Amino acid sequence: MFVTFLQALMEAMEQQTVSIAKAGVLCTLPARTSIMAAANPWGGHYNRAKTVSENLRLKPAMLSRFDLIFVLLDKPDEELDCRLSEHVMALHSGPGSKMGHTNTSKGSRNTSFTSASLTHDDDKPLSEYLKQPACEPFDPLPPQLLRKYICYARRYVNPRLSPAAAKVLQEFYLDLRQNHISEAIPITTRQLESLVRLTQVAHSLVHHFSPLPLHLVEMISILFCASVICQ
Repeated sequence: MFVTFLQALMEAMEQQTVSIAKAGVLCTLPARTSIMAAANPWGGHYNRAKTVSENLRLKPAMLSRFDLIFVLLDKPDEELDCRLSEHVMALHSGPGSKMGHTNTSKGSRNTSFTSASLTHDDDKPLSEYLKQPACEPFDPLPPQLLRKYICYARRYVNPRLSPAAAKVLQEFYLDLRQNHISEAIPITTRQLESLVRLTQVAHSLVHHFSPLPLHLVEMISILFCASVICQ
């Protein structure tokens, strides 16, 4: 039962279709959807000596269907641990509490990431934009607004890769395939297709109709980071 379910899931993830055979009727239905999954390592602890496939007890064929795979390790970090503890305490402090206002000694000394620098410096990589200064409050977008924004981008923005952008992605894929030494998650054309999709999504969210160099660098950095972690 579980093996049959995984085979059907792999078809939906790769081909965006679902094949049904029932009562002598064979048909293929479209299943264009996005899949996000979370898994815990076998035994409750991630073993760095093993691959992602061995830790999760999932076959590489299944893992290769995901565009991005990130391993979240529980490493001691003063700033991240402080934010996590603030979040947990805010959950038990009532709806009026605000998290993210407490300044740690480590965060207060970090003055390189400010609102002004993030606003005026357009050449910073995505990882720098994602770092929120500890001294600034966190005000996320309402879920309803974010949902509408994503729906609008999916329906009305249809980006196409330019020849220059396609050349950059191809060179990165060839380099990644040549330097890949692990067989845990093989580098195939699925990774190239994933990179194309991620690049299109990146400039769809900002309503650009042709890939920008910054978006290519961002997506290459994200995919490279995910592939290195999973080796």
